Amino acid sequence: MKKMIKKIIIGLSIMGFIGCAQNNTMELEGRLAVKGSSVHTYLNIKDIKSNKSYKIQNKESFDLMQKQNQTVKVKVRLIKEAIGPGFPAVVEVLEVLEVK
Repeated sequence: MKKMIKKIIIGLSIMGFIGCAQNNTMELEGRLAVKGSSVHTYLNIKDIKSNKSYKIQNKESFDLMQKQNQTVKVKVRLIKEAIGPGFPAVVEVLEVLEVK
């Protein structure tokens, strides 16, 4: 009985480590635009392939505000999933791969 419980605990621990180690990085290509109104503006990228919008959290890191209305290809890490209309997924840019 104790060996069985020990195996279950070890199995669950391994599954937890695998779940935490999942990589949430992806490449997005799309046009940068400022969305929102007045005080609540944010930099947005609309992916060409998936047609989904993503809010960019660290726009200052790569001077992305200067690249508005340009098509860029970026490597990002998913910070927060989309909640619904008006609340897009939040991403952090890790690398700017290409500016067109």
